[in-house]
Amino acid sequence: MTEAPEEIIGRVLRASTRGYTCGTHSTKLSYRHDFGSFVKVPIANDDSQYAIGVVYAVEIKDDLLVSELVMAESVDPNILRDQRENRMIPVEISVLNIGYGLWRNFIHSLPARPPMSLSVVRQCTAEEVYYFTQNKDFFRVVLNASEVPSDDLLVALIKVASEAYPIEERYDYLVACGRTIAKLLTSDARRLGAILSLIRP
Repeated sequence: MTEAPEEIIGRVLRASTRGYTCGTHSTKLSYRHDFGSFVKVPIANDDSQYAIGVVYAVEIKDDLLVSELVMAESVDPNILRDQRENRMIPVEISVLNIGYGLWRNFIHSLPARPPMSLSVVRQCTAEEVYYFTQNKDFFRVVLNASEVPSDDLLVALIKVASEAYPIEERYDYLVACGRTIAKLLTSDARRLGAILSLIRP
């Protein structure tokens, strides 16, 4: 099944089993690229398996013109509009892999292989997020990821995931998340308290 263009996040630039970076154009930026958003991409040489990940960084790259414009005392609004709307300003989105699989058959661990360069990265559907987050084993992957702002990322993805749940299920989902985090951080009360205060229903 083909997906609508608005669901496309970008294309893979570089990748490993831990995660990957994909690129897009600045005019394509939207809520789909937000910190904590769930995304998916086929793993190398296997279109039946998707790496499931979460966005942990969005970087808007510069160029020589931007470097000159920031030094100017004032910038003509027309030049600014042209720079933002017409020039090819690249955006890099960094993703942490937290699982893999297809539809309801998810494994909450790192995929065996990374995606290939130029593979299309898409937004996960609400149904995929709902079924993926039924099992919270991937919390461990996020909390142990040293290359990302793990605590903030966990809070963000929990909030994003909660939107995939029916309103009547959201409170129970957040409580279950809190209990899982409490088990994982029993020896770090300060860290646990900070996270729980941010996800408290």
